[in-house]
Amino acid sequence: MDYLPIFLRLQQRPVALVGGGAVALRKASTLLAAGAHVTVIAPDLHPQLAAQVARGELRHIAAPFTPGHLGDAIAVIAATDDVSVNRAVSQAARERCIPVNVVDDAELSTFIFPAIIDRSPILVAVSSAGRSPVLARRIRAQIEALLPARLGALARFMGERRRALQRALAASARRSFWERIVSGPVASCVIAGDEAGAERAYARELRGAQLSTPRTAELAAPLGEVYLIGAGPGDPDLLTLRALQLLQQADVILYDRLVSPQVLERARRDAERIFVGKQPGECGQQERIHELLLRHALAGKRVARLKGGDPFVFGRGGEELEVLAAHDIPCTVVPGVTAALGAAASAALPLTHRRLAHSVTFVNGHQDESDPPGDWAFFADPQHTVVFYMALGHLPEIIARLRAAGAARDHPAALIASATLAGQQIVRGTLANIIPRVRSLEIAPPALLIVGNVAAFPGLGVAGDAEVAAPAKIAVQTAGALA
Repeated sequence: MDYLPIFLRLQQRPVALVGGGAVALRKASTLLAAGAHVTVIAPDLHPQLAAQVARGELRHIAAPFTPGHLGDAIAVIAATDDVSVNRAVSQAARERCIPVNVVDDAELSTFIFPAIIDRSPILVAVSSAGRSPVLARRIRAQIEALLPARLGALARFMGERRRALQRALAASARRSFWERIVSGPVASCVIAGDEAGAERAYARELRGAQLSTPRTAELAAPLGEVYLIGAGPGDPDLLTLRALQLLQQADVILYDRLVSPQVLERARRDAERIFVGKQPGECGQQERIHELLLRHALAGKRVARLKGGDPFVFGRGGEELEVLAAHDIPCTVVPGVTAALGAAASAALPLTHRRLAHSVTFVNGHQDESDPPGDWAFFADPQHTVVFYMALGHLPEIIARLRAAGAARDHPAALIASATLAGQQIVRGTLANIIPRVRSLEIAPPALLIVGNVAAFPGLGVAGDAEVAAPAKIAVQTAGALA
């Protein structure tokens, strides 16, 4: 190793910072965050540094650097644009055996600043030994995406209970107990900000760990949990960071047809994958999903129920949440980009627009007899946007009901299939001609229908009366890639 990675405690300790410009300002912020008592040595100060001095956050020596300014500092940073000053600072610090960092000059430094991921008290430092700071920062950004923002809260939660656990459990049982805590429902609750839920889950885990007789062995089994995850409209780049984090730790993944293979590739490689999509004419599939969720969670596994779009928008996530709650199984809900939002964005159709539409409604295009009837007169208003999910199989019926409710023949309509994916197809038209245009292209599900004035919005240079906007005819920007 070129450097020994260490973490230096600076709380209430003196640190000398030579330089008063923008670079010194950045270094001062880092040092103050670590609790250091910072003395800035420079004839002139950046306005923000001067403001910090005025507030008493920093001490300032308004003079050119001299070795005597180092005083009792336990670390020194040189952040000037004068090579001779930086060299003098480095020499003075080395003579006094004080660690010194000269910004952007590894030869004059005895330590360097890494790229830092701060989830205090969890800290991750990334260094390229000064050879490629840009690469170190890129790696930091990738790690940032994997670590939940409230990871530090989990570390504090565990730290507050360490002494009590030492009294409650034998040393041989503690490690496996903490491993269950960091990878189970306790961690999920803390990271979600559910303190009461975390306390309950922790108490249950502790009771289970203290049980050792055969009669209570079943009660001592680890507590499982379920993640209801919105997979978005298909493009894996539209997954949320939280969805990616949980997909990487799930033991079992239940998925259906609306989850693209590209999204599944982002899951943990060794996770068990179970397809739970409904086959044509099949009944009872939702009950099977409930049974699988319960079975695996009660066996102590982390189960991801991966749903296309958002789990609470025509995803039956509410029903699954009720089943889990009835069996006291912890559940984390992760929202996703619902299909209407993803499809509209990929087709550059604003669902609301100051001149065209002031409201939007999402409607299940495949309604059961038990579903409440919609207000079709309201749906027929062109200044109100309506998005019909799962509309392809019921397109003639939807069009007929809109027309019967007063919608005009030239009422704009757009059907979007396989939204955000490479095979996306966009059919534009009116209520009078959208059906034959869709049939001529042999569009396959999944697809949704958007009706209202916004469906004629020009979008990405497409005329409002364009017949078809398929990938071969129009480039649609989605999530930074052309589809």
